Amino acid sequence: MESISDGHLLSRILLTLAATGYGFVTIKADFNRTHATNPLWTPHARFHVVWQVLSYTGIAVIALCLIWLKGPLPRERLLLAGALGAAVYGAFFATLVARKLFGGALYDQNGYPPFRSSVGPWLWDANVTAFSILSTLLLVGIFVV
Repeated sequence: MESISDGHLLSRILLTLAATGYGFVTIKADFNRTHATNPLWTPHARFHVVWQVLSYTGIAVIALCLIWLKGPLPRERLLLAGALGAAVYGAFFATLVARKLFGGALYDQNGYPPFRSSVGPWLWDANVTAFSILSTLLLVGIFVV
C-alpha cells in the first residue's frame, strides 16, 4: 500500500487523530442535551451548532481522503489536510481569545463543566484541554510531513 510505505506514515497517523477529533468526537460531544437538544438554548443556536458539527464532519472526511487515498502530490495533500485542521482548531482558539467581545463562555451550567486534573490545582476546560492536545498532534503531523 503506497500510503503506508511512502515515508509519511507518522504524519498520516497524527493528522488522522486530529481530524477524528474535530470531525467525529464533536458529534458525540455536541449532539445531546448539552448542546444540540439543549432546551435552554434558542432554536437558532441549536441550528448553528448542528450546522457547525456537520461542517466539521464533512471537512474531516475530505481531510481523511487527502490523507489516505492514493493520488498525486502526497506531501501537498497532507499539508492541505493539515491546513484544514489548522483552520478548524485555529478558529476555536481565536474564538477562545475573543469570547469576551461577544459575551461567550467556555461552558454553561447544563453543559460540560471544567474538571480538576492531577496536574496542578486549576480547573481545566474539557474543550481547551482536548483541542490543545489535538492541535499539538496536528502541528507535529504537519511539521514531520
